[in-house]
Amino acid sequence: MTQLAAFPTDWQTALVLVAHPDDPEYGMAPAVARWTSEGRHLVYALASSGEAGIEGMAPADAGPAREAEQRASAGVVGVDDVEFWGFPDSAIRNTPQLRDRIRETITRVAPDVVLSLYGGPEWAPGQPNQSDHMEFAAAVLETYDSMDPIARPRRLFENGPQATHAVDVTEQIDLAVSSLAAHEQYLSVLDPDTPVVEQARRQIDMVTAPREDFGGVRAACFELKRGPA
Repeated sequence: MTQLAAFPTDWQTALVLVAHPDDPEYGMAPAVARWTSEGRHLVYALASSGEAGIEGMAPADAGPAREAEQRASAGVVGVDDVEFWGFPDSAIRNTPQLRDRIRETITRVAPDVVLSLYGGPEWAPGQPNQSDHMEFAAAVLETYDSMDPIARPRRLFENGPQATHAVDVTEQIDLAVSSLAAHEQYLSVLDPDTPVVEQARRQIDMVTAPREDFGGVRAACFELKRGPA
């Protein structure tokens, strides 16, 4: 069995680039909670406000509600810098406009590390990825590759199933659950028969299951796409 490498520690600032509210909470938040507790600085940038994501709620109402929930969720794991770019939820495409916004944000934040979404077609057999995620991840990779190697971040990771690196998040599980549960309106509509905290606990337990390829500990996992191992 190939062992996962420990996530690098030679960095101070990371930029989390995602498509929608709640995207960081489904996989990255446990690691974010650990990193902020260590004094590292993280910035969240979201392409959309998730305005199409709450069934039965008008986009004009859902967008601000989801932005508020994302800011609260980020605050639980120690992230105060959260920005929304206003690209259309459920219609995100790898366009020059999106790549320009990614480039501008990377340049402005000047992170050591970029953390992005998984861009593959399936999370597992029969579990397709979302188009927004795939288009957004492709835009991040294309933008990164087009940047001056001297100016771009040293590493780019995706949060997904084809992991190369991991972070021990044994002590951050409860914080990660609270962070995901902060998306209360979204989750209560997504599964009205299951309490929000129970939904959040189930998801966090799934994405941080003990890894035999990482010492048997609870871990958040990432795939190194660009940069030195």
